[in-house]
Amino acid sequence: MTNALKNIIYNCRQATFLIEKRIAGKITAAETLQLHVHLAGCSVCKIYQQQSILINRVFVGFENSDFKLDEAFKKTLNEKIEKEINKN
Repeated sequence: MTNALKNIIYNCRQATFLIEKRIAGKITAAETLQLHVHLAGCSVCKIYQQQSILINRVFVGFENSDFKLDEAFKKTLNEKIEKEINKN
């Protein structure tokens, strides 16, 4: 198995990035293929993709200025996300 294929199969961080990039409508054909390969074997990222799509649908039409998070909450949330991502 090539290194490039191993990298996408075992890299949830890259897969979640590609999921968000695809939702934004800016994903290449090669990235689509990489994501498809990863999702074929990763149930966690499949769930992430479903949740992300749902969240984006809920918030369509809201302005960015409608939502404010304080810096302490953002920091705590980022730390929790990093901890969960690094478990894999």
